[in-house]
Amino acid sequence: MRNAKSAAPACQRASFSAPRVLYYPSTMLSDIRFKDFEDVLATAGSLADAAEAHGSLCGALCSMSPYKMQDWLNEILPDSNSLSEESSAMIERVFTATATSFGEQGMEFEPLLPDDESPLNGRANALALWCTGFLYGLGTGAISDLEGLKGDVGEIVRDFTEISRATGDDADSDESNEQAYAELVEFIRVAAQVVFEELLPLRRQVYPAQQRLH
Repeated sequence: MRNAKSAAPACQRASFSAPRVLYYPSTMLSDIRFKDFEDVLATAGSLADAAEAHGSLCGALCSMSPYKMQDWLNEILPDSNSLSEESSAMIERVFTATATSFGEQGMEFEPLLPDDESPLNGRANALALWCTGFLYGLGTGAISDLEGLKGDVGEIVRDFTEISRATGDDADSDESNEQAYAELVEFIRVAAQVVFEELLPLRRQVYPAQQRLH
């Protein structure tokens, strides 16, 4: 995994304010299979890879409030009106589970990535795309200059930028590379929650309470 081991966790804390929960019966990200989401997006002609699409959702939820499912669909699909009922339900499930997980005190959030049975090089590339999407989503809100961010958020943005440039093309599935990948996944899991928490004052300032979902 090229450049992967050079990105280290920037912080280890998180507590959150919950977004509104929609009505889907299961709101756990761990219940959603990456392949199912990937298949739905491919059938719909998505403009983004599944990992990148989920990353963009997470970044946008951190920088904007409210951020609605239709806003996300407009970013990742050429025509959301043509979605089948089943596809729409899957995408709503991903949206709801993600938004809900950012509000969980038990740090339930996790990036939606290929499962551990997938080849390591594919998982590493998906991780890089997830970070690319997160940075894109973060920049769609009120933050005009990601590189100018300071503190923990600025450091995380720089780490995510570095991870997004890495490739997994030469990543063999040996113990050291698997460990490096697992550490990076854990880092972005925690770091995304920290960004969500740290940007809460910005979301409240830019998007007045009466405009936010409760």
